[in-house]
Amino acid sequence: MNHSRSNAEAPHEADLPPHQVVLAETEWGSLQAAFGNGEDLPKVLARLLEPDPKVQVTALSELGELVGHQNTIYEATAPVAMYVAGILTHPAAMTLRPHRNVPIRATLLNWLASTAYDASDDFVDRVGQYFPGFLTPGTLVAAFRDLRPMLYRAVAPFLQDSHEDVREAAGLAALILAEHPALAEHRDHLAVHARHILDTSSDDPNRRIAWKALKAWGHDVPDPEPFRETPWDRGPHGDGRGDLESPF
Repeated sequence: MNHSRSNAEAPHEADLPPHQVVLAETEWGSLQAAFGNGEDLPKVLARLLEPDPKVQVTALSELGELVGHQNTIYEATAPVAMYVAGILTHPAAMTLRPHRNVPIRATLLNWLASTAYDASDDFVDRVGQYFPGFLTPGTLVAAFRDLRPMLYRAVAPFLQDSHEDVREAAGLAALILAEHPALAEHRDHLAVHARHILDTSSDDPNRRIAWKALKAWGHDVPDPEPFRETPWDRGPHGDGRGDLESPF
């Protein structure tokens, strides 16, 4: 996990590769994951395209452990995030979760938001107090942060989605990714989405992300008392993966 503002100054203009290319051309077995290498990741990623939403959500939860354990960025985190971003337009992303009537796309976006938060300015600044070299150029977190414009372009189309949960999840991910300097031109537009999350979301960690974004971008914001941060709140959904834990 490392924080690099110097690398972040250069815009990353590459397009997101198709998810099939990410899956086929990544040398998963050579990449570090939380519990060894990433050789098992292709099978987990493939399950995200299953028609059964229980299988999809279980796969995302597994990914949270394999490439996001203890809020850490691993070598395999970046290609997994690119794959997840790449399937946002896949028909499988429209599968509805039983009893909730929410498209899996919202859960995919929440996963991306949680993962992006593990390389966010807020998280990195906190960790950097204890690990001074966390953000030096060339580190895993610095490299992941350079992907933010690419990931943002995959997320942005869903800011206007017809489903409220998808719009909120897309807004949350976009607010975190827009910390990248190359995305500064989008912040005035995103402020509208941040206001909406702040005013309507029932999720305090999400409202906190919106509040912090508005404050950082120079907007007037209300007293944060209703969503005061606690030691166990580490970003979107409290533990960073909360949307994946809700029962069907």
